[in-house]
Amino acid sequence: MDYDFTGPHSGPMETFESLVRAEFAPKNTFLNTASSGLLPARTVAALHEAVRIRADGRPLDPLFADVEASRAAFARLAGVPVARVAAGASVAAHTGLVAASLPAGAEVLTAEDDFTSVVNPFYARGDLKVRAVPLERLAESVRPGTALVAVSAAQSADGRIADLSALREAARTHGARTYVDWSQAAGWLPLAADAADYTVSTCFKWLLGPHGAAFLVVPEDLGGLTPVLAGWVAGENPWDSCYGPVAELAHSARRFDVSPALFTYAGLRHSLALIEELGVDAVHAHDLALADRFRAGLATLGHAPLPAPGSAIVSVPGIGHRQPEVSRAGIEVSNRAGNLRASFHLYNTTADVDRLLDVLSG
Repeated sequence: MDYDFTGPHSGPMETFESLVRAEFAPKNTFLNTASSGLLPARTVAALHEAVRIRADGRPLDPLFADVEASRAAFARLAGVPVARVAAGASVAAHTGLVAASLPAGAEVLTAEDDFTSVVNPFYARGDLKVRAVPLERLAESVRPGTALVAVSAAQSADGRIADLSALREAARTHGARTYVDWSQAAGWLPLAADAADYTVSTCFKWLLGPHGAAFLVVPEDLGGLTPVLAGWVAGENPWDSCYGPVAELAHSARRFDVSPALFTYAGLRHSLALIEELGVDAVHAHDLALADRFRAGLATLGHAPLPAPGSAIVSVPGIGHRQPEVSRAGIEVSNRAGNLRASFHLYNTTADVDRLLDVLSG
């Protein structure tokens, strides 16, 4: 893969480039981070070491320490105390936790065609009033009696970014709480967890971790959630909570933890460390420059992407069927609802963008 970054190569830019070069060497042109991110070399090495620990029969203490290191790193990225962060396995499970804590008949407001993990657990309850409106009308649709608004910070299908400031103000006006999924934004868009009552994110996309980890940020008062998934790891003293009911739940958001996939966290702590080293602001600038280059190139080809200003995700309507052709050319993108979706991240270059435009022009 050729790293033909543009601009002066000195100072922070040189550090950014050298870190990326050291960590990634994909065998193709990978423009599909919105589906899953590439694993950094340091993460791959950590996964191998975690497997060796198990195979050798060594104590698992270092792997449990990786869970806490990952939690702390995510808390730093989110700008919240670590005590507000719960570690789980998926966004859907965290959504289910929030859904289970709502009273029967509560109104949940969602965005139309949002990702299933963000909305389906509310429908699955069967006794909640779930209302879906267009994303651009979400804030204005909050009304007296709305208990919760659930939305993705960036839409999976087309990259549109929710107006979280307007949503927060509308929710405060009407006494509603907000639940925001950052899975398509954390890692390239500065994460402001305090902009919502509950913030959730999976970690295998823009945060570059293995599958199997997701974090939930709750309010300082723990948000009135019932720890319906609590097992031994949710105890204040986990190793004293292995038998019978948990006598004392953790005093922090850890009471909402589920048993961790230890291999996943062994790798994840290193992926999050890389994001911290690069800096989300630098990643944001890099990713958007590539996305904007792609948008400009599409215009010269007569294609108009779906409007998603300021997003690292670009979806082009009507040409999703060309995804297999693009893949055969060694470029990985997605077909989402008939749209060709390309997503740009820190390991991508201007050459990657131009390569995709060349294929599309053919």
